[in-house]
Amino acid sequence: MDDTLMIRSLLIATGLLAAVPALAQNGADAARDPRKTEVWTPVPAVVATPVGKAPSDAIVLFDGKDVSAWESEQGGRVPWKVADGAMTVVPGSKGIRTRQRFCDVQLHVEWRTPTETKGFDGQNRGNSGIFLQELYELQVLDSYNNPTYANGQAGSIYKQAMPRVNASRAPGQWQVYDIIWKAPRFSQGGGLTSPARITVLHNGVLVQDDTVLAGRTEYIGAPSYAPHACAPLYLQEHDSKVSYRNIWVREL
Repeated sequence: MDDTLMIRSLLIATGLLAAVPALAQNGADAARDPRKTEVWTPVPAVVATPVGKAPSDAIVLFDGKDVSAWESEQGGRVPWKVADGAMTVVPGSKGIRTRQRFCDVQLHVEWRTPTETKGFDGQNRGNSGIFLQELYELQVLDSYNNPTYANGQAGSIYKQAMPRVNASRAPGQWQVYDIIWKAPRFSQGGGLTSPARITVLHNGVLVQDDTVLAGRTEYIGAPSYAPHACAPLYLQEHDSKVSYRNIWVREL
């Protein structure tokens, strides 16, 4: 090989070697490009959230006056008293349910137990309940300085899961439940494929954290599942003048 050819070969080799680090650097820079992890579509829907009101995409079930979203458990008119922006249980009148059926939901409910507590204790003080799909009860109870079984106090999944803490306010004060409900799923043959799950914040405090339910609520005996479809929300009448207001739901 003559000297000229050798020099050219060396220059070419040197150039290639010099290019390798540059190419590697370019590859590293591309990997660090923040745009590679940006997702622009689909664009989430805009939901207005006015202070003290339901989100713009919510279904308002009770606004303080209108009970047209509800019916008695027998299918007739709502038998509870509506006054001063709330509806209050009339003892002995039976519960009420929504006309619309729901599966997975985000549910907001404000409730209040009676101020008068003399002569009432345990499960007899401010008792009601919120039933998801008419079958699964989130307990409503005056649990402020009122001992009872832990899986039956306010914030419990009745007789299944006690609340993580007791976040109850004094009787006569308005309280808030914010609920995320995941309905159970069943196969075409009726078998359970996914159990119900619930998350609950009581007065802003987490009391049920993605709790798995063992089945429908039972007063006596163990809970179990039977196949069902979407179903109404149900508010229980349990001989106490419990009041409700500002109820809304978002289908998930």
